[in-house]
Amino acid sequence: MLQAIILAVVFATAAAGDSSSASSAMLETVVTTVAAVIGAAVVVGLINQQSGGGDSSPFSRSSRHKKNKSVDTSSTDTDISVEGSVMITLPSWALASWEEYFTRQYTTDEQMMTLAIHLSDRNITEGTGGPFGTAIFERHADGHATLISIGMNRVVPLGNSTLHGETVAIQLAQKKLGSFTLMMDKNEEDGLFYDESKDELDDKKSSTASPPARKRQFELFTSCEPCAMCLGATLWSGVSRIVCAATKDDAQAIGFDEGPVFEQSYEHLEKADIQVTRNVLREDAAKVLRRYGAIGVIYNR
Repeated sequence: MLQAIILAVVFATAAAGDSSSASSAMLETVVTTVAAVIGAAVVVGLINQQSGGGDSSPFSRSSRHKKNKSVDTSSTDTDISVEGSVMITLPSWALASWEEYFTRQYTTDEQMMTLAIHLSDRNITEGTGGPFGTAIFERHADGHATLISIGMNRVVPLGNSTLHGETVAIQLAQKKLGSFTLMMDKNEEDGLFYDESKDELDDKKSSTASPPARKRQFELFTSCEPCAMCLGATLWSGVSRIVCAATKDDAQAIGFDEGPVFEQSYEHLEKADIQVTRNVLREDAAKVLRRYGAIGVIYNR
């Protein structure tokens, strides 16, 4: 199609060399037609790009993701549009350190919390958000852990009051695993690499009586006890454990309002089978908060 258009332009240009009025009129017609065709092609290309055509991102929605049989995935409600989408991004320094973070060996709570506190501190230094960092790990049977996602407070730079460290890490973890919950069976593969040929075998297994499968253990490490919003997000996220460093009092001491969070809130998490561990490296995390309190924006006053 493009070759035909080009040939038409060439012939029309050659004809215009005769400088006759007829040739000039023909040239004008051809040029107008070419412009219209090219414009239509550009519009079609933009539409295809917007609908996800050709997206090779490893986090893009694709047929490789596990299909939830109880959910209709054919709905167009999730189609991306400029008006109907929200962008969540990590700072460039976090992406530059990606390999370093994700290839480390993690075993102890202190090692994992050190990463969460580092994220909160680096976020201040780079001016890319508030003083809160989060990391989500998968704990394996032998005790070691694999880093699944990281998050840091992005409220001010992205203009979104919901982008606290916990909510960013939870959303990125669920996107990576291709699941709306982190409460997953141990034999359930990540959505990006799900083998649909196993569906039939799974159906056969479910028809016979057998012990319930062991759940995968995802643990959320946060540099500070969650605010009311993030505590609710933790409850719904599917994590099996939450580990906190600094306390609600530490955050409120520099001016943040953490909302209605009480001891009963943590008791509710425990009743929901979410293990709670607090005050891990508290002083290290509180020091980061105090540093931010002297230079940063307390944005929810």
